Formats: sequence, structure tokens, C-alpha cells
Amino acid sequence: MKKKSILKKIVIALLLLLVVIQFFGTDKNSTAVVSENAIDKHYTVPPHIQALLKTSCYDCHSNNTTYPWYSNVQPVKWWLASHISSGKKHLNFDEFNTYPAKKKLHKLDEVAETVGKGEMPLTSYTLIHRNAILSDADRKELEAWAKEVKQQIR
Repeated sequence: MKKKSILKKIVIALLLLLVVIQFFGTDKNSTAVVSENAIDKHYTVPPHIQALLKTSCYDCHSNNTTYPWYSNVQPVKWWLASHISSGKKHLNFDEFNTYPAKKKLHKLDEVAETVGKGEMPLTSYTLIHRNAILSDADRKELEAWAKEVKQQIR
């Protein structure tokens, strides 16, 4: 009897905690205006590459995330905010032109490498966002585009 009582209290406490944390929000990664420092404002980004970037990269690597319904539920909201913040620290396509030339070249190398190896987009992202999965042809196009932009920078 005592074990059931303790288990019941634990379950009630967890449910209460789950309800309470719903009132603690995070800032959404969303802006009304595209930054003047966005990569496509300074370098050639063909429409099909822009579409790939928007579908497979921009939710974590830009100033505008398209949020799914479950992003309003804690603790998922915190996890997504942390993930997006981390992604933007590594590379933000909307702030790309604020980077020094050396950093731009390095970031483009990383794009080519991580996309080429299938490390990006992350599996945790593509499990839910099936349309973000890149085909081999998509990966090769993104790698080639990154190399072209490097040439524009040099």
C-alpha cells in the first residue's frame, strides 16, 4: 500500500511540474524583416539552392524559424530554443555578411563538409521534418554552391 501511495504522489508532483513549466516561455526566433547581412543579399544564391537552404537549414541557421505546433509545449520549447541558439552560434545565414572573410570561407568549408558527409541537417531534425532530407544530388549542389561562394569572396 505504501509503495502505491508514494508512486501516486510522485506522478501527481510530475504532472503539477509539467503544468507549471508551461508558463515559462522562451523568445521565438522570428523577425519581420530579412537582415541586410543575409547571405543572399551579398552573394549569388540560385533559387533552387535558396529553397534547399530554407527547407533544410534555416530553421536552425537563420533569424527565422518555422515552429511546429509542439514547440509550444515545455520542455520541448526549451530544447528547441537551445538547439536553435546553438545552430545560430555555429552559422547564421541571415548574419553571414557580418563575418570576416576568413570566417566566411571557413563556414562555407563547414557547410560543404557537413552536408557532404550527411551530418547536416541533423537526424533529430529530419526525423520530424521529412521534407528537409537532402538527396545525394541536393548535397552535391550545396557543396558546389558553397565552393562558388568561396570564389566570390576571394
